Amino acid sequence: MSLIEVIQSGNYELIDVREPMELEMDGNIDGAKNIPLGEVEDRKEEILSVEKPVILFCRSGNRSGKALEYLNGQGLKEGHNGGGWADLKAVLEANQGTF
Repeated sequence: MSLIEVIQSGNYELIDVREPMELEMDGNIDGAKNIPLGEVEDRKEEILSVEKPVILFCRSGNRSGKALEYLNGQGLKEGHNGGGWADLKAVLEANQGTF
């Protein structure tokens, strides 16, 4: 499934790989779990145990791309790079009425 299809399905887990300080400064997406990029390796079991598609995001999509690459190598079944949080938030809001 594409990222948009996953969002439209309404069945996904959001993981924000930014640092907690960035969330306080820039804002966040409601319901997203914060697992900073530096903690992804230590918390991989937590992420790999998610039973639905995982959408990773950060400020620009760079760190979430690195996290996704690592997690795919660890056996993540369905992961997506949601890119930058502001863009992803706009996509989520635009697709809220489609469920």
